[in-house]
Amino acid sequence: MTDSVYEEIGGKAAVEAVVEDFYDRVLSDDRLVGFFDGTDMAELRAHQVQFISAVAGGPMTYSGDEMRDAHRHLDIREADFEAVGTHLERALRENGVDEANIAAIMDEVSALEDPILGR
Repeated sequence: MTDSVYEEIGGKAAVEAVVEDFYDRVLSDDRLVGFFDGTDMAELRAHQVQFISAVAGGPMTYSGDEMRDAHRHLDIREADFEAVGTHLERALRENGVDEANIAAIMDEVSALEDPILGR
């Protein structure tokens, strides 16, 4: 039996490090920071840990809102989605996730583009 991506990247501690790095990057990006005004970042980080863990095959299941509903009020454009994806990919890489696992996680994220953009 092969390990899940979650196990291969280092489990919960690794996912938490990636999420911390990811949000540091996103909140430092003038194009994106406005989307997070008034957001409970501790809650959002916890949801992101759940989400990344779930898409990586970890033991957590994502219990947040449906992607379309959670993002509907934000008027996210394709360029915004791509910028967030770039930050996630860099956070994964900078935290030692190998290319095959980055690709697997980013494929899962890419599959959410239409719901997040309201399409």
